[in-house]
Amino acid sequence: MNILIVAPHMDDEVLGMGGTIAKHVDNGDEVCVIIVTDRVYNHSSNFKLLDEDKLQAINAKKILGYNQIFFLGLADEKLDSLVQEIIIPLEEQYNNFLPDIVYTCHFGDNNQDHRAVFDAVRVVTRQAQKAPPSKVFLYETPSSTEQSPPLLSSAFIPNYFVNIENFLNQKVLALQCYKNEIKDYPHPRSIEGVTIYAQFRGIQSGFNYAEAFMVMKDVWA
Repeated sequence: MNILIVAPHMDDEVLGMGGTIAKHVDNGDEVCVIIVTDRVYNHSSNFKLLDEDKLQAINAKKILGYNQIFFLGLADEKLDSLVQEIIIPLEEQYNNFLPDIVYTCHFGDNNQDHRAVFDAVRVVTRQAQKAPPSKVFLYETPSSTEQSPPLLSSAFIPNYFVNIENFLNQKVLALQCYKNEIKDYPHPRSIEGVTIYAQFRGIQSGFNYAEAFMVMKDVWA
């Protein structure tokens, strides 16, 4: 199968579903990751740090073993100003790859870029698309999803779980590539935090370690 992951920022793909990516690769699936933004630092561009981050993303790709990564290069922290600017290049990459399954971030995340990316993916994967995906899943992003306000409309309520017991180590190693973004415990974007997330989702689903998703679409032909 062709598996497409749409991530607002470099590191979201690992934080949200690094273990699941590695599992898809192990299953023989073709995996493509699209990174939507070029990150800014303290609300300003820093091309040296950006180049470092892109290299870190490529190193994380090598550890997870997937096939393709694309950087759309859109403006970090400003995606919500015009969602069409995401839709146009994303749709082009979608039509080139024609995924069977699409993963993207949760609609209620406490980050305006994440919410804008969800809106763009929702449009690009609509059933009216000439080759719509059979499945669309939403992943959680530690440090963003759990920080959403306590409103039902923003809640991440997982109903699909992936056993990543055999792939947690790859996820951790991939996360360690992002030296500019990893934090110290108890920050959720720490090695310990990501491991605890995997343990908690495992407890919910009967595995030692798991990643959790919400099903947005699941068509069985």
